[in-house]
Amino acid sequence: MKPFQKVYIEITSVCNLSCSFCPPTARKAMFMEPDAFRDILRQVRPFTNQICLHVKGEPLLHPSIGRLLDICAEEGMKVNLTTNGTLLPKKGAELLGKEALRQVNISLHSMGEHREKGEAYQLDYLRQCLRFAQEAAGHGTYVSLRLWDAPRTEEAGGLELNRRLTAIMEDTFALPPLALEAALPGKGLRVADRIYLNRDYRFEWPSLDAPEDEGRGFCHALRTHAAILCDGTVVPCCLDGEGVIALGNLRKRPFAEILQGERARRLRDGFSGRRAVEELCRKCGYRKKFGSM
Repeated sequence: MKPFQKVYIEITSVCNLSCSFCPPTARKAMFMEPDAFRDILRQVRPFTNQICLHVKGEPLLHPSIGRLLDICAEEGMKVNLTTNGTLLPKKGAELLGKEALRQVNISLHSMGEHREKGEAYQLDYLRQCLRFAQEAAGHGTYVSLRLWDAPRTEEAGGLELNRRLTAIMEDTFALPPLALEAALPGKGLRVADRIYLNRDYRFEWPSLDAPEDEGRGFCHALRTHAAILCDGTVVPCCLDGEGVIALGNLRKRPFAEILQGERARRLRDGFSGRRAVEELCRKCGYRKKFGSM
């Protein structure tokens, strides 16, 4: 068995939205070249069978997204792709039937960022996402429709938007009224063959500007996964979108060597003792999902 369940690979740091829940990166705007992508796949292949095309950025903006998926198939790698869904009308056809594409995650909560464009735009966006979900499922790809419930600090109109969204989903998938209420935060609900609704609460990206806690707790970073930014920087997890915990760069050191480096070992050993040794980890609320002891 390979040590990681997945490795996140950021193929672009560019996004076509500026969502309130996703801080823009201060890193250079760039797109990963196909040759560099293949080299990274070959380095991570001994560690995982699955990659996730996401950290920051919108992967469907990549001009060679179809080619990158073909490279994954050639290298024997399965892909989970996360998208805000806005480009599916233009790029969705490129994804259909791709051998490597195991799952597409559509972040429907980005719909709430389009309020200034009006309800008609929002509902059209939703219907196009659902149409793609049905087409992708027909090609054997799993689809996760991700939706945040009212955040812990409630947004005006958020609950009403979710109600309209779930009503359209119930109509699209011929579900009985209120069927989607069974989707509990953190757990998926099957709405059609290979299509799932995944609800959860909004989380805050960790930041060095956030309050620091006592650092007790556990995290699966570098145990079940790692992440690689567009410039080749290896970080412990997909929530380090600024490369704060830079473990090394694949342009200078191999992936296997980086994982055995001193900083990576300290982080792993720290969490083995239920301690967050990195400042960013002590300011990450996601760690608390795994308990404090």
